[in-house]
Amino acid sequence: MMGMNPRQMKRLMRQMGIKMEELEGVEEVLIRFEDREIVLKEPAVTVMVVQGEKSYQIVPGNEEVRKILKIPEEDIQLVMEQAGVDRETALTALEETKGDIAEAILKLSGE
Repeated sequence: MMGMNPRQMKRLMRQMGIKMEELEGVEEVLIRFEDREIVLKEPAVTVMVVQGEKSYQIVPGNEEVRKILKIPEEDIQLVMEQAGVDRETALTALEETKGDIAEAILKLSGE
């Protein structure tokens, strides 16, 4: 296959039942683990279909790793009760204080 021009390559792939397509306008791809996320910003994404099976090839522009903070439901409920706020407000306060219950309650009580 060395020395084959792109048109010949596409024709050969079509004959073998392989279809490739570049996805346009992809802003980011997220890979989520239990304790972190990898965010691939402005990636080049190609979809290849071989015998009905899809494969994605991703070439990242920029990569960002984020830690995921797991906040127990009991902590959210406690902040809701103590600060007299709804679930979303309690969760946001806990996220902002990195899970510190006392700091989250003080923050919400002071607002």
